[in-house]
Amino acid sequence: MTGNDSRPPLEPLRPSYRIQYFSDEELDKLQQATLDILENIGVKFATDKALDVLSSHGADVDKTTGIVKMKPDLVFKAMKTAPRFFTLAARVPEYDLHLQENTTYFTTDGCGVEVVDLGASEPRPSTKADVGMMARIADYLPSIGFYWPMVSAQDCGRASPLHELEAGWNNTVKHFQSETIMGEAEAKYAVEMALVIAGSRENLRRRPPLSSLICTVSPLMQDKPGLEAAMTFSEVGIPVFFLSMPTLGTTAPATHAGALAMADAENISATVLLQLIFPGCPVGHSIMQAWADMRTGGYVSYPRDARGRYGVVDMAHHWGLPSLGACYGTDSKITGTWQQAAETALDPFLAGLASPEIVTGMGLSRTYTRLFPEQIILDDDLYQRARAYLQKMEVDDHSLALEAIKNVGPGGHFLGQKHTREHMRTSLVRGVTHALESGSKYRDPIEVAREKARWILDNHQPEPLEPAQQAEFDKILAAAEKELALLYA
Repeated sequence: MTGNDSRPPLEPLRPSYRIQYFSDEELDKLQQATLDILENIGVKFATDKALDVLSSHGADVDKTTGIVKMKPDLVFKAMKTAPRFFTLAARVPEYDLHLQENTTYFTTDGCGVEVVDLGASEPRPSTKADVGMMARIADYLPSIGFYWPMVSAQDCGRASPLHELEAGWNNTVKHFQSETIMGEAEAKYAVEMALVIAGSRENLRRRPPLSSLICTVSPLMQDKPGLEAAMTFSEVGIPVFFLSMPTLGTTAPATHAGALAMADAENISATVLLQLIFPGCPVGHSIMQAWADMRTGGYVSYPRDARGRYGVVDMAHHWGLPSLGACYGTDSKITGTWQQAAETALDPFLAGLASPEIVTGMGLSRTYTRLFPEQIILDDDLYQRARAYLQKMEVDDHSLALEAIKNVGPGGHFLGQKHTREHMRTSLVRGVTHALESGSKYRDPIEVAREKARWILDNHQPEPLEPAQQAEFDKILAAAEKELALLYA
């Protein structure tokens, strides 16, 4: 099977239930703390262009330190132009993601550096081929709305983020979001590649097949290459999501609220900059907090209390921005462990209740660094469980089965009922945990996941790029490799 014949339609979360982690009063208090940080403490910007723009709009700019302070009036004026929703387009229009309320699309996690091949035990460095391999699996799974490169193309040198882009678009028709394209030069080449897919600048602005994730630097700094890329992308209408990753106790206060307020100031200050330069450009908001283990100095992505991962969705929406949520993070070094399940099992369900527009996190272990290809199948199973839990249960005359209950009566058996025969194939939905061997024994879920991953790789081939598009990509990558080699020599 090839192409659309073998690719199921997307299955986003559309929950019948919703929960708000912060009250309106708490959201106002968090927002006021952000405004206080921006006005009285400031954020450091590392580019002259950003400093000049902010200064020209009335911000208090210290050119010596690069620290910028913004009054609330300036912040709110800029934030009013930021769109609440926008489109993340795919190569095939039916897979476009039209961001909207009560619809949540998931993606893979990135950007790991090690791969354990199917059935193997020892890790190896990741390559461009691995980026393409996982894009094919993501292209097939209906739980994956768009693709992050899951591992880095370490065999491609300085131009590796652009090679990841090519490998992704050659192996999935879904939207591509990069978390590694940084710097003005790299971003300009990525724009050229996006134009090859979109066909024109007008189409690129209307249906951008690429979006970007730009990380801030905690505490309270904006990264120079990140801002350069963000400004380059926003100029042509490519959506940018800003992500702050505060670590409680080291790069952020040791309390949830303090860390979230500080991280929010980082995101909002960057959003203000883009809105001042390109009013109405699409921008998203994300905070993925982590923790410092004070006894070891280690980085912990998911301790027992990880509530801060979900309340940030409310914060983004309070500002009128779409949210990128975080799920599935695990510090487990191998796949299929109790630790992995404990750290990830609740995530898709709780994220669905919070209802961010997009969510990242499926498919990596060892704190986002190691890829087991089968793990994305296990994570997909957790996603589908959450999707079922969040759907409204049918309660109508037929589902109540009163006639069948009457026919059977006390002490009877339902197997012979017409109602049972109508529903017996759909009443039990089998996941990886209930796949049958010959007879009545259930198979090892990890082996089931490996088998499904192999089947997808053997049988599913997404629509490739057109030869003319590939030829353009080859030219762009050759030029990029040459320029970046000189730039970073």
